Amino acid sequence: MHRSLVFLLGGAALSGVSAGRTVVSTLDDLPCDENGHLATHVLAYPGTGPCRALVEKVLPPEANLYQHLPVAVDGEAALQLFGESPDDSEIKSVADCPAVCLDRGVDKSLAGHPLPEKFFEPGDREDHGSLKDFVSSTSCGRVEFGFINYTPNTLSLYWVNHAGDRTYLYPLERKERNTRFIHTFIGHRFLAVDPDTEEELLDYTVEFTGVIGVSNHDNPHQQRDIRKRVQQTMNGEWRKHLQVTRTFSPLGFDKGRLPDDVFGSMRSFYYNNRDPPHRLMEEWDSKGLYVNYWETDCNFIQIPWDLKHTWQGRLKDVVQAWVGVEIEQTDMYGIRQYETGARLLTHVDRITTHAVSLIVNIAQGNLTQPWTVEVYDHADRLHEVEMKPGDVVYYESAKALHGRNTPLAGGYYANIFTHYRPMGDPQWYQKENPEGTPEPLIDVGECKLVGKKDEYSKGAVQCDNPAVGPHLSPKMFTATSGEDLYQWWLSVGPKFDDEPHATEDEL
Repeated sequence: MHRSLVFLLGGAALSGVSAGRTVVSTLDDLPCDENGHLATHVLAYPGTGPCRALVEKVLPPEANLYQHLPVAVDGEAALQLFGESPDDSEIKSVADCPAVCLDRGVDKSLAGHPLPEKFFEPGDREDHGSLKDFVSSTSCGRVEFGFINYTPNTLSLYWVNHAGDRTYLYPLERKERNTRFIHTFIGHRFLAVDPDTEEELLDYTVEFTGVIGVSNHDNPHQQRDIRKRVQQTMNGEWRKHLQVTRTFSPLGFDKGRLPDDVFGSMRSFYYNNRDPPHRLMEEWDSKGLYVNYWETDCNFIQIPWDLKHTWQGRLKDVVQAWVGVEIEQTDMYGIRQYETGARLLTHVDRITTHAVSLIVNIAQGNLTQPWTVEVYDHADRLHEVEMKPGDVVYYESAKALHGRNTPLAGGYYANIFTHYRPMGDPQWYQKENPEGTPEPLIDVGECKLVGKKDEYSKGAVQCDNPAVGPHLSPKMFTATSGEDLYQWWLSVGPKFDDEPHATEDEL
């Protein structure tokens, strides 16, 4: 993936929504669509005291707001966004006034929790020298946007000004690895053109931080008998998980919750890019069989670099608090959206880089039963963790076997995965636990099923030692070998018949 030089043509950006003097006392009154998400970008500022007049003085109706609706807030809305108001006597200029940009697409329930980067901070940020600068900064109107080419040929990417004149930017080569991310402004227009025929294959005006595809990748669906390969793979994954000496937590995993501001940012990005041509098919045809892409679609929304960097920093703090040691970021992947029938083979992650990780559920819908993440603890007992949007699962991903072998029943399920290791230590897995590391929880005494067999994350299985937590699988399964993992995969998936299948040579 390519990161371009900053593409700053701010003076040519489209004007935003006409600067009406909307005032709201509760964030429930912000304009929302039929799904309860903000229908427009919002520039919020105080609706009482001297700040209202100071802000509105520099935001005339003709201001260039990059499609942000100016909204004055008072009462509960102001308290939720800005906290306690400063004394009026302390307000000398607009630089003393709070303001914040809210992203289109954020859930109404999360609108009161913007990221710190979205606030007007003239004393701390050079690009917030004035309110006008703030509106044209990355806090508001300036965004990062990606272009992916899945046509047969390399394309030419152009920026188009208001007069319709084209400016050539660079070639847009094929596939995900050649994605072009650029910094631009909401309202800027781009064309992707076939250089041989001059056919315009994409004409798009940027509305938010995001990504867009010119055509789409294709993973053809086909019948495959992969039992032999899965059996071999499960034996290999079992051996790999035994290579890791070091542990970080009693069970090897835990469940938590995203901070509201990070969740709101992820939700707005996902919501704005949730449909094609923003959401594209993931390139699985050369990545093995861990996801059953030949049976059901597996979709992908690439995350722009700057947004990824912001999320990575915040999530690192969350994971570091869980493991209790200094860690460094090694990877973030997603957003992957699984569809009906999806399965994820039991596996462990890359041993040198993926010591501790997070699964983040961003969205799910129309499920007819929970789609649990299966995690094996340090005694190889199976836990099945039910997640809701905004939930996270911490896990020691190079040691704790994990997957989702039961097919996704209905709907869709969108996740982000982020990975870390101890700071500057690619050989971390060969080392003994440092002093103070929690002891792995091996013996938990006798365990009994006290709940329903389809009840997850609610303590359906109780053991003599309650420290084992509420997520033990009601199937009360413990693995002792790769063959056990393979038998688990067979037992929870669709049944095979003995009709002819594609041979391995055809795969």
